Formats: sequence, C-alpha cells, structure tokens
Amino acid sequence: MEILGLVLVANLLLLLPILLHSTSAYNVGDPVPLFVNKIGPLHNPSETYKYYELAFCRPDQVLEERESIGEVLNGDRLTNALYDLKFAVNKTRAVNCQQKLNKQDISKFRDAIKNDFYYQMYYDDLPLWAFIGKVEDENWTSDSKGSKYYLFTHVQFDALYNGNQVVEIHALSDPNHVLDITDDIDVTIDFTYSIFWNETSIPYKNRMERYLAASSLPILQQTHWFSFVNSIVIVIMLTGLLVVLFTRHLKNDLRKWSIGDEDEEKEVGWKYLHGDVLRCPANLPLFSAVLGCGAQLLTMIFILFVLAFLGISYPHSHGSLSNSIFISYLLTSAVSGYISSSFCIQYSETRQEASTLLTGTLFLGPFLFTAFILNTLAAYYNVTAALPLGTIFIIILIYTLVAIPLLVIGGVVGKRNKYDIQSSPIAKKSPREIPFLSWYRRTPAQMFIGGLLPFSAIVLELHNLCATMWGYKVYTSLGVLFITFLILVVLTVMISVGLTYFQLVVEDHDWWWRSVLRGGSTAIFMFLYCVYFYYKSNMSGILQACFFFGYCFCMCYAFFLVLGALSFRASLIFVRRIYHAVKSE
Repeated sequence: MEILGLVLVANLLLLLPILLHSTSAYNVGDPVPLFVNKIGPLHNPSETYKYYELAFCRPDQVLEERESIGEVLNGDRLTNALYDLKFAVNKTRAVNCQQKLNKQDISKFRDAIKNDFYYQMYYDDLPLWAFIGKVEDENWTSDSKGSKYYLFTHVQFDALYNGNQVVEIHALSDPNHVLDITDDIDVTIDFTYSIFWNETSIPYKNRMERYLAASSLPILQQTHWFSFVNSIVIVIMLTGLLVVLFTRHLKNDLRKWSIGDEDEEKEVGWKYLHGDVLRCPANLPLFSAVLGCGAQLLTMIFILFVLAFLGISYPHSHGSLSNSIFISYLLTSAVSGYISSSFCIQYSETRQEASTLLTGTLFLGPFLFTAFILNTLAAYYNVTAALPLGTIFIIILIYTLVAIPLLVIGGVVGKRNKYDIQSSPIAKKSPREIPFLSWYRRTPAQMFIGGLLPFSAIVLELHNLCATMWGYKVYTSLGVLFITFLILVVLTVMISVGLTYFQLVVEDHDWWWRSVLRGGSTAIFMFLYCVYFYYKSNMSGILQACFFFGYCFCMCYAFFLVLGALSFRASLIFVRRIYHAVKSE
C-alpha cells in the first residue's frame, strides 16, 4: 500500500501544472509575448542553432528567457526579438530593422539556405516556423550561371483570435520580397513584417489541435485501420493457439497425472519439474534489477499517457513533454526499488542491497553514458542540444535529492513486504539435468519468434512514431498510440506464456532469463527498424546520426526492460497456476 501511495503522490505532483495554469487574455493593443527560438536544417531535427547565429535583426540587449528543465532538454533557447505584434492590431510592411550584411554574414545565410534552414518562434506559447530563403536551380535561371540563392526579407503573420485570446498564428516568408545573396558582397537591407488579425470561432482550449491535424489525414487513417486489423488478426490467432493449449493439452496432462498411469506419465515431463521450476534464477541481483527497472518504466509510460489524455503534456508545447518524462522518472524510482527488493528478498536476504544498487544504474547508467557522448558532441558543434553546465548540475542535484531517496525508501518497503513466490517446495539441492534441446527450442530461436510476432503488429505505428519524433508534424494520435501499446503488451504476454509451456514440456526448467529475453527481443526488432528508417530518411551528417541512433538505442533499451519484465511476470503467473493445479491433484 505504501508504494501505491507514492505513485498517487507522483500523479498529484504531475497534475499541479494544470491547476496552476492560467490562460492569457489581452485587450486590443496589448503586447503579446513573442520569443525567437532556434534555426536548423529541415531534415536534421537535432541540429539546431541559436536564432542569432545568423545576422537577423536583434535587440540592443539580447535577453534569454528563463526556461524550465524540460525546455532546456528539448533544445529550446528562447530570446527576445524586435517584432512588435500587438494584440488585434494590423500592420503592413513595418520595418523591423535596417541591417548591414558583410561578406561573412552573406556566406552564412547562403549556407543556411543551401541546407533548407528554417527558424522557429513562439507567440503566446504557440509555435510557428518559416524558411529563411530559397534556391533557384540552374535550369530555372535565365543566365545559366549556376544556382541562385535568395534571402527572404519580409515575413507575414496571420493571426486568429477568439474574444480576448490568441487562438492561432502562422508565419509565411514572402517570396516576392527577396535579396539575391549568390555573391559575397556587402549589402544593406530592410527586414520587414506584416501582421493581419481575423476573428475565429475556434475555442481557446482547442488551439493546439491544428498541430495534430497530420494524424487525421485520410492516408494515415487508412494506415491506422490496416495496423489495427493486422494486430487483431495476430491476437486472434495467438488466442486460439493458447485456448487449444489450455483446453486440450494442459487438461490432458493433468488428467494423465491424476490417473497415475506410468506409460502416460512419461508424456507429461513438465510435471516432474515441480522441484526445480521455481529455483532461484542465476545472477539474482541483476534479474531483480531488470524487473524493477521494467516496472518503473512501465509505470512512467502509463503516467505519461494519463497526462497526455488530460492535456497536460502534448507535442509542440515547448518543454512540457520533457518535463513530464523527467519528473515521472524521478518519482517512479520508488516503484523500481520496491519491485526489485521485494523479489530479491524471496531468495536472499544478503543480496538485496546489491539489487537496489543495480536497479538505480541498470537503465540510468547506459542512458547517462549515451547522453554524455551526445552532449559532448553537441557542445563541439555548438548546437542548442548541448546542456549548459548549470542545467547539468541542477539535474544531478535533483536526482540525488529526490530519486535516490525514493529508490532507497522503495527498497526498504519492499524488503518488509515479503511475499512467498514459491508455490511448491524445492525438493532437490542440485538442479535437474536439462536434456538436449533442438535448435528451435533454444534461446535464439525463441527470441526470434517472441520478438517478430509483436513487432509485426506494431511496425506501422512504429513508423508513424519515428516520423513524429524526427519530423515536425504529429503523424499518430494519442488514442491510436495507446491502443497499439496495449496490443504490444497483450501479444508479449500471450507469446511468453505459450513459449514457456513449450519449454517446460521438454523438461527445461531454466525459463527465468529466457522469458525476459524473448519478451524484450521485440525491442531488438524495433531498433533494427529504426536503422532502416534512418537510411530511408533525408537525415545526414555525423551529428544527426549520433543523436538519432543514441536516442533510438535508449528508447529501445527501455522497451526491452519493460517487455522483458512483463514477459517474466506473465510466465511466472502461468507457472505458479499450473504447478498449483498439480499440487492440488
């Protein structure tokens, strides 16, 4: 009950932002906050730079907005700008500034245009994007002297309002107002802007829905339906297989055992494993840590879904998703400590401390190592993904003061709440010898089967998820994503139970680690698909490749722990039930 209380506290703390959130209301002519954020190439979402790396109009004093940890982790670097966009006040061809561009500035702008750079701003917390310039290829130019590079000098803002609140805004770089920067020459130009306001009936609470519009495209709707049908067919087939398994084979095995016919007893070898099937697994502290980390990450995933359904965490809300992930991971540390400790204490009262230590480092260790490499690389390239030293210190301090104590508290509570995992006594001191196994009954073959079937059911939604993570539109809806995750969980559980039974039938009692590996093997297929996705995309460069594969590795490793822990729990429940039935007979 104590651990459930900790989870409830975590949910309450994460719900505080919605209670404290207040909508912004303005009168006509009131200033509305606008912040410029970052620039970067369209096809490399991780390669973003500060807005004023290019010679845009800048204030005399550039002030950086105070940001949350989530915004910094997201690579946001909000600063003030010269744009004066007052609420419900139209402007036409207003001069932002007169800028002198030297040869170096021209060269930077030209390189940015060549790489399809865009810039991002936030207006009343609404994100907006626009391109910096355009390229006209040699085939389109009249003088045939090569490609021409044009810098957009005018941006038009189209804003919608409902009552006294901003509902929507767009930025459009005007192709009719450009500067030819093909040659390196010093120039002086006027950067201008216009803004036009129109009233709308869209309520303020729905103003973020347009950023989710891509998931409602007809072709994506068809993809979602096809994915559902594919998943349902696989679930029905596996359900039929398990029904046949339980109603025919298991009942026949139990009947043979109860009759006591010696000739028939030879056919049901799994009955003779009752003294070995619940024997302590090898490397108990590590095994307990896998279960603890898997339970923590699973709890965190469901918390994130709850927050998303409540509208607290959603895409394009700068920093909210990263904030939610960071806080939920900290507060669910108690879950990992409790699960690992309560499992480890069943077999050893001296290795519980080691299991708790491993639990705190099993996922976080590889994640921090990957983050350190990526942060070093980001600092070398001077991109916004590089975390400032102050932010790193704050993150370490918060983790030390919050996550570690919760991990220890969860371990102490788990140690005191000991439950009996063994449904039958271990009869022999030495384990029963495992007979020779055919290749298709060994771990690699079972991992292949256990990973391929769930992966085939989620591959289409995995593609949409990757396109969302490494793009600028949301291609999957929250409901579809949640249902897909439930299907993944159900398939993992069903396959784990079936393969565990087939393993016990041939008198192989070493099912503990194998159940984890075949459940987590879906993550291996997921990572392989991420590799395929990268090579089919337009992403390029060492920086983007490192960020892509680094983040994908961490994501797939997390799924390995989650699905491995779920697979083991399902197999454990199944094993305890069938051997309890044997004991009753």
